Amino acid sequence: MVKRFGQGETVVTALGGVDVAFRTGEFTAIMGPSGSGKSTLMHCMAGLDSATEGKAFIGDTDLSTLKDKEMTALRRDRLGFIFQSFNLVPTLTAAENITLPSDIAGRDVDEAWFREITERLGLAERLEHRPAELSGGQQQRVACARALVSRPEIIFGDEPTGNLDSNSSGEVLDILRTAVDKDGQTVVIVTHDPRAASYADRVVFLADGMIVEELRDPTIEQIAATMTGIEG
Repeated sequence: MVKRFGQGETVVTALGGVDVAFRTGEFTAIMGPSGSGKSTLMHCMAGLDSATEGKAFIGDTDLSTLKDKEMTALRRDRLGFIFQSFNLVPTLTAAENITLPSDIAGRDVDEAWFREITERLGLAERLEHRPAELSGGQQQRVACARALVSRPEIIFGDEPTGNLDSNSSGEVLDILRTAVDKDGQTVVIVTHDPRAASYADRVVFLADGMIVEELRDPTIEQIAATMTGIEG
C-alpha cells in the first residue's frame, strides 16, 4: 500500500509500500516515530482514507471497490473505533452513546451482551450520566463499550490511551486484552507508548512510511529498545 499527499514537487509519501496482514483474534500495536505513517496506515486500513496505490481488505472486501455509502455502512456495521478524544456526543447519556451506531443503523442491541459489556467495564451505575459528568477514564470506557457492543470484525484504536492517566490507561488496555482473549475480538491500535504496546500479541514498527521491525509477545524493554534503535 502506498499513500501520497499533495502533487508535483510538494508531494509527500506517507506510506512507501506497506504489506501487512492482521490475524483474526489477535491484538496488534503499530508503533513508530512521529511522521512514520502510523495513523495514515490505520486510516487506510479502516476506510477513513484511501490508498494512492495498492489495496486494503477487511476480510474478503476490497475497500477500494466501495462507493461512499457502502464504505460508511462497512465502517458502521463491521468496524469499531476508539479514538484519543473519546468522540462521545455530549447531549447523549452513556447508554445512548454506546448504542448510537446500532441506533443509526436501525439494528436492535443485544440486551444481554449490552449488560455484560457495561458491567464488565464498570459502567452499570453510570449509564444515565452524560459525558461531562464522567471522568476521562470513564468516557473512554464508554467509547470501548460502544466499539464492543456490536461485536465488530476489527476494533481500531488511534492512541486510545493518549489522553488518560496511567491507571485509566491500564483499565482501557485490560478491556482490549480481555476482548481478544475472552471474546476472540481482533484489535489493532496505534500508540507511541511502549507500555500500551506491551499488551499486544504483536508490535509492528514503522519508519519513513515502511515497516522496519516486528516483535511477537513483546516486553516493554524490548519495545523501548527497538524504538530507540529506530529513532537513533
